[in-house]
Amino acid sequence: MKLKWGIIGAGAIAEAFALAVSSSNTGELRSIGSRQLEKAQAFAAKFAIPVAFGNYKELIEDSQTDAVYVCTPHPMHAEWTIAAILAGKHVMCEKPLSMNYQEAVKMFEAADKAKLMLMEAFMYRCHPQTAKLVEILRENTIGDVRLIQAAFCFSAGFKPEGRLFNKRLGGGGILDVGCYPISLSRLIAGVAEGGNFVEPTEIKGVACIGQTGVDEWAAGALKFESGIIAQVACGIRVGPERSARIYGSNGSIFMPSPWVASRKEPEQGRIILQINGKDSEEIIIQAAMTSFTYEIDAFGEAVFSGKLKPIFPAMSAEDSLGNMLALDSWRNEVGCAYEQEKSCN
Repeated sequence: MKLKWGIIGAGAIAEAFALAVSSSNTGELRSIGSRQLEKAQAFAAKFAIPVAFGNYKELIEDSQTDAVYVCTPHPMHAEWTIAAILAGKHVMCEKPLSMNYQEAVKMFEAADKAKLMLMEAFMYRCHPQTAKLVEILRENTIGDVRLIQAAFCFSAGFKPEGRLFNKRLGGGGILDVGCYPISLSRLIAGVAEGGNFVEPTEIKGVACIGQTGVDEWAAGALKFESGIIAQVACGIRVGPERSARIYGSNGSIFMPSPWVASRKEPEQGRIILQINGKDSEEIIIQAAMTSFTYEIDAFGEAVFSGKLKPIFPAMSAEDSLGNMLALDSWRNEVGCAYEQEKSCN
């Protein structure tokens, strides 16, 4: 038995998801929905999807679609996630889960009421590299964690009306990729304190706001109750940087590819340990699937188990809500709010 997936949105990330489903143990492709029927039909032909819809409403009403992957622009995440849940579908929603914390609360309330699965699609959390990191931290290998540095930056061609730069479409680096280092920092600090994740007690931030009104590059500092400090950075007009470092009282950890974001081929993990007074040690974490396929199976296993909650370190509802709250704080610090928001000034 497999979950029959429907995809809302037919962009590049939808293609990565479609490829991943085809190699998963728990899912199969059932439907694709786009606002343009021709685009949906072309996508369906490319990935051998049985049904193509020229709108999202028909997809979520399809009786043979069990679960929906929402990968529209950010401002549409809450609307179509809730609509799919009300139509009786389990939902995996691309990151960021929503535009803000208030929307995220409504999404999980709808899922709880309907007794359906809702998970935010942070694929790196499901890759075995992240589980290995948690194991190393829990063994206190580098002593007490003191400082975290994490970044996700890339350089996109400037297109004022494109998704990344259009304020109406939720553009900007903080929401699009800043959510990664925020989520990783909260995970690391939480594990270091003996839990799974923890919320910062203080967030400071700066950003360069571009001509379209979105943050084009930004940096933030998070302080946790334990004294751990995280430095996070993101950008959509910055030379590529995707790395993480963790400094402890007895050594450090370097992750050259913390997001293991390959969309087509399995990407092995690499964790480099440096213990005081010893030579560095490189730990290779083998991967049989892409992060996206691991994520799909984590979701499917949670549905089939009846628990409707993925196994840690995949994102739980509480984890996603905390992440959105931290992102709100970072954006408020730099003065980046969106027209759709009534709560952010």
